[in-house]
Formats: sequence, C-alpha cells, structure tokens
Amino acid sequence: MPLTLEQKKAQVQEIRESFEKAMSTIFLDFRGVDVETITELRNEFRKAGIEYRVLKNNLIRKALVGTELEGNDELGASLRGMTGVAWSYEDPSAAAKVLKAFRKEHKDTLAKKDEPEKLVPKCAVLDGNVMEGAAVETTLASMPGKDEIRAQLLATLMAPAQNLVAQLAAPAQNLAYVLDAFRRKQEEGA
Repeated sequence: MPLTLEQKKAQVQEIRESFEKAMSTIFLDFRGVDVETITELRNEFRKAGIEYRVLKNNLIRKALVGTELEGNDELGASLRGMTGVAWSYEDPSAAAKVLKAFRKEHKDTLAKKDEPEKLVPKCAVLDGNVMEGAAVETTLASMPGKDEIRAQLLATLMAPAQNLVAQLAAPAQNLAYVLDAFRRKQEEGA
C-alpha cells in the first residue's frame, strides 16, 4: 500500500531531524550484501547507539532541502544506487569504527575475487562537511572516540596533581633511603 502525502512528509521530517541531531552521518552502498550480513551490521550499529536506515535517495534529498547540505555536489554524486544511512549521535567516529571493524571481520564475504567490493562507504558528513568514502575508514575511523578523548583530558588534568604528590613525597622517600643506608652501614660495622 503506497504512503499518503502526509506520511511521506512526516518521513522526510523524521529524516531531517536525524540529520540535524547527528554528529556524523555515513552513507553506505550495501549493494550485493545478503540480508543476514546486513542484519548483523544493524545489530552492531544498534549496540554502539547508531541509527541505521535504508532510505530512498529522493527522500534524503528532500530532507536536506533548506540545510547547508542542500545542493552539495559531492553528496549529490553519492546519492545514487542503494543507500544505507548511519547516524551517530554521541560519538562522531563511532559509526566509522563499527563499519571498519565489521568490514575487517567479514572481509572474506565482502571482498570476493572478481566482484566489486561490498558495503563500501559512499561518503560521510561531519560538521556539515562532506568527506569522500575512502576517508571514512582512513580518517574518521581513526579519530579518537568520545571516551578516548575524555581519558586523555582526565590524564592531562591529573598529571599536575600526580607530579605534586610525587614532589611532596620525594623528601620523605629520600630520608627513608638515607636512614636505610645508615642502618645497613651500622649492621656491617657491628
């Protein structure tokens, strides 16, 4: 049963909201991938908090009307053929990391000899900028994730305190070494 005009408008609005909320978006070409593999990929995306949907290119174009991505030539060139869209709302590199790990794990089934490679990123959108598909796995997937950045920040913030504690403990530690050396010397001489 075909969708009514109101249902189509609601769907376009829903897609637009996903683009607005997302920190990054990856467009995938899933042509030639079997249902079992796509279902497994969906589950991996879901575990990572990433929304993945298969959309008609025309719906994507309509959802982008009035945004900074409207009329983007690089994105427009990517909207051909079958398109899966992965929106990452928390961590900009999460979807790229999941995709890279999934492709590595399933390289035997996704890259068969004499066949075009499957489950290839077409492009990505990060902060309103369009990245080419090859950069998704080389650049975006190698960016530190939100938790990694937090750990780096915490280590940076804690370093001065750790150094202060070490400096405060150094005189007492040095005194203990001197007293221990004196004790050993006394035991040798006695």
